[in-house]
Amino acid sequence: MSPVTAGVLQMLALMTALALVHGPLGTYMARVHTSGTHLRVERWIYRGIGADPDTRMRWPAYLRGVLAFSLAGLLLLYLLQRLQGVLPGSLGFAPVGPAQAFNTAVSFVTNTNWQSYYGEQTMGHVVQTAGLAVQNFVSAAVGMAVAVALVRGFVRSRTGELGNFWADLVRGTVRVLVPLATVAAVVLVACGVIQNFAGIHEVGRFTGGAQQWNGGAVASQEAIKELGTNGGGYFNANSAHPFSNPNAFSNLFQIFLILVIPVSLTRTFGVMVGSVRQGYAILAAMAAIWVAFAALMMWTEFAHQGAALQAAGGATEGKETRLGIAGSSLFAVSTTLTSTGAVNSFHSSYTGLGGGLTLLGMMLGEIAPGGVGTGLYGMLVMAVVAVFLAGLMVGRTPEYLGRKIGSREIKLAALYILVTPTLVLVFTAASLALPTPANSMLNSGAHGFSEVLYAFTSAANNNGSAFAGLNADTDWFNTTTGLVMLLGRFLPMVFVLALAGSLAEQKPVPVTAGTLRTEKPLFTGLLVGAVLIVTALTYFPALALGPLAEGLA
Repeated sequence: MSPVTAGVLQMLALMTALALVHGPLGTYMARVHTSGTHLRVERWIYRGIGADPDTRMRWPAYLRGVLAFSLAGLLLLYLLQRLQGVLPGSLGFAPVGPAQAFNTAVSFVTNTNWQSYYGEQTMGHVVQTAGLAVQNFVSAAVGMAVAVALVRGFVRSRTGELGNFWADLVRGTVRVLVPLATVAAVVLVACGVIQNFAGIHEVGRFTGGAQQWNGGAVASQEAIKELGTNGGGYFNANSAHPFSNPNAFSNLFQIFLILVIPVSLTRTFGVMVGSVRQGYAILAAMAAIWVAFAALMMWTEFAHQGAALQAAGGATEGKETRLGIAGSSLFAVSTTLTSTGAVNSFHSSYTGLGGGLTLLGMMLGEIAPGGVGTGLYGMLVMAVVAVFLAGLMVGRTPEYLGRKIGSREIKLAALYILVTPTLVLVFTAASLALPTPANSMLNSGAHGFSEVLYAFTSAANNNGSAFAGLNADTDWFNTTTGLVMLLGRFLPMVFVLALAGSLAEQKPVPVTAGTLRTEKPLFTGLLVGAVLIVTALTYFPALALGPLAEGLA
């Protein structure tokens, strides 16, 4: 069997598995977030944090809950890192420095999981499990809660109420993420992923010297890092490390975990708004983009340009031979079209156009299918823009799911769209203009530019993957990427929740002969076109200076 055929079969197997769980999981998550009952363990949690899960919140109160919870998590994770030297299970590692501790705390609280450090040489067991792994759960649950709040904005009328943040957070964690992550961790252990609390020990002798390695609760963290579209990991090599991703099956299973909740949330959306066909329309747009990116990535990485690539059978540099070009390409596309950021290969070693595709996937807003929650609300914001454009074409007030899209709604959608490009382009320009940050670049020219552009694109979109070749463990990059991650996470949430509140205050408008049918293939095509046009107009000059220039050279 040729490697290309194997890659196509992997795509088909992945799509089949996602199709099988889409309906049951999506419907279950809709029931979770519309339930009027509380489990006993949930009531214990509410009493512990002093929250009333039955209080209905308008968007300002909902936003305050998001920000307060995230700030508390940031401070706690920062303190854990700074106190690591006196914690049990520290493996002898020193406390993390202030700038790096700030960057890491921000990274995991914002669901970015950008790591400017060697995980196996920096973090002990307590910080890894009680700090990083816990944030993998709750940061994903925060994103899911905001998405559900936006969906409620389309469902509720004349109230402005979006539900209860604390109830959404706890239910998403207890009823969705924990059970799924538990099952996933068991599967990963069966695949050979390690799960222990071993200290530093010798794992073998290579080229005349001993290699030391530490163990860890890797399977449980791998499960939630992929399932929650977090990224990060125990080891610097991330999902390329054999302790984390030992074989081709574990690789495909991890890609499945990355995609399963964002894909299934489209069903949740359809069930909650009372029309599963609306969910299918959103899913079709996501799927069209993902399939196109996966096909293009495999084509550019299998293209035999030059004697070296012909001899190797493709662009094999920076890819694990046990996973292959196809497995690496699918992983790279899935991780950059979501907010995962995990990597099983070095994106910097991809072909010029292949590296450009990883960049473009994040620049789209990571909406195909996107991160847990963030992908759904990002695509719904683009749907608001799409119906607005359609309304302009026919000269009538645009409507979406029975809600008029007026000037307030489109302004909030526009602000949402403009946040991340502004952060990416401003901080990329500043890093290239100043001498000290520019010294962190290993490469010059188009590839060096792509390294910096990738770093801030990853941070602003809360992805967390890196292009390699850039020394990001400096005060400048630790501080600036930390700020970009914070602003890139929470400013869009402000606009999403404000949009949800505005929609929930409206009275539903009846469907007429002039209403755009947003469950039809025509709307799906319009939505994909709006996503591509907005991204192209925003980022094409930057892409032309980096990956396009390198790929066409």
